[in-house]
Amino acid sequence: MADTKILVALDVSNIEQARTMIRELAPHVFGFKVGLELCSAAGVPTVVNGISDQGGAVFLDLKFKDIPNTVYGAVKASCRPGVFMMNVHCDGGSEMMKAAVKAARESDNTPLMIGVTVLTSVDLSTLNDEMRVSGTIQEQAVHLALLAKGAGLNGIVCSPHEVRAIKQACGESFVTVVPGVRPAWAVTGDQKRVMTPAEAAAQGADFLVIGRPITNPPTEVGSPADAARKIVEEIKMAVVG
Repeated sequence: MADTKILVALDVSNIEQARTMIRELAPHVFGFKVGLELCSAAGVPTVVNGISDQGGAVFLDLKFKDIPNTVYGAVKASCRPGVFMMNVHCDGGSEMMKAAVKAARESDNTPLMIGVTVLTSVDLSTLNDEMRVSGTIQEQAVHLALLAKGAGLNGIVCSPHEVRAIKQACGESFVTVVPGVRPAWAVTGDQKRVMTPAEAAAQGADFLVIGRPITNPPTEVGSPADAARKIVEEIKMAVVG
């Protein structure tokens, strides 16, 4: 059973909103995921400093995908103090992933380098018919995870449904970062391959990325801090069980 940690997705448009959320949630979660919306609005240095100054660990979710040299430069520029994890798209290929790993290892702050396998908004018909990738989502996710491991990445992003198969293929120490996590009391939203936090923890997920169920919980749940505490308890129950 993994020592599952929560990363709150700060899907907000300005740093003031993010700081307010960080102050409330930092005592209850491991860290915070910041992505394209906030970083585009405020800039990576401002966002990273704004979180790390308050003691939060930063997962920089920018999903780099480009030619190897460009990704090398982007990763090198993003390895700032406070960033403990960042990611690239696995389908950029092995040479691109190797360039990302090289850049991370050459920096003073060496974050975990994680590869994105199949987005949780992608279902089987999208994978097969639109993207023209044959086979199942799990087969594609495992294939990309093995490529990522071979390129030197520390782990991958995958849906909770692929965690167990990826751990079996790549080893228990290969890190799994899992979005598509929704408590039973939260709406699914645009995620298509979801599990509850307890179910994902039971699969062996290392990090759970959870956004709206914590940042905008149902009224009956209470505040964001109440929601975070509720989810932590659900995970503990799964581990004990």
